[in-house]
Amino acid sequence: MNSPYESLPEKSFWKKAVASKSMFDIESLWDPKFRIRPRNKVATFGSCFAQHIGNALKSRGFNWFITETAPESLSRENAKEFNYGIFSSRTGNIYTTSLLRQWTEWALGEREVPEEVWEYNGRFYDPFRPRIEPNGFSSIEELKASQQQTLKSFERCIKESNFFVFTLGLTESWINAEHGYEYPMCPGTVAGDFDENLHKFKNQQFSEILQNLKLAMDLMRRENKSLKFILTVSPVPLTATKSGNHVLVATMESKSILRAVAGQLSGNNRYVDYYPSYEIINSPVFKGVFFEPNQRSVL
Repeated sequence: MNSPYESLPEKSFWKKAVASKSMFDIESLWDPKFRIRPRNKVATFGSCFAQHIGNALKSRGFNWFITETAPESLSRENAKEFNYGIFSSRTGNIYTTSLLRQWTEWALGEREVPEEVWEYNGRFYDPFRPRIEPNGFSSIEELKASQQQTLKSFERCIKESNFFVFTLGLTESWINAEHGYEYPMCPGTVAGDFDENLHKFKNQQFSEILQNLKLAMDLMRRENKSLKFILTVSPVPLTATKSGNHVLVATMESKSILRAVAGQLSGNNRYVDYYPSYEIINSPVFKGVFFEPNQRSVL
């Protein structure tokens, strides 16, 4: 009897590729579509996990493309505190594909940045980067100037990068119901005041997540036709969920949807690849060894 499985490589079989090996000897999890050369500019954005990718690139001699650098007077510790060198520009976390589309549209002039500003104890906070300045800005003018600098830096990443790495993090989101724009986190959690009539929770569906990511990539490639994307899914569980489900169940649903979106876009587009960081860290095969004791933070 002939079977189409007979000629498949070892990595295709669970027993040979996984069960019969030490977890540290499992290999061939990724067959890259692209060759990244040390001189290539690689931008990284997304959820908090994306910073691990940027640091890994830098430590291995690759060109992690940073377009918004810290003032020379800041120490390394303070630069990190003020969110320099976390992502390629100072966007803060971009958890959802709709937020990526929003940032892309703002940076490329497709839409205007909303005028909304949050104030607390005489300090001013950017609703779209609420943690970017730990103690807020001293004035609205300072906030807006910083915001514009980040938009210009993000635009540079789009136009000058060879590779754009994006880590998908969440399906859950918070929307301004009056104007339709999205916040990176619920108003009131870090800064701002929550208004139940204005701030609406939305747990995004597969189709809209896919559409928003595809639209963001299309806009970027309109400006930079050779730009290639490497998608990852953050293995970091949700801190909390508004879905009504147990946070463990909500986490698995969210990550499964994001993984499916990344897989579909990678499978259908020659300029998109998927790197399996989610599988490497979250698979039961690896027994949670890459997590801190809280089973959430990645080592």
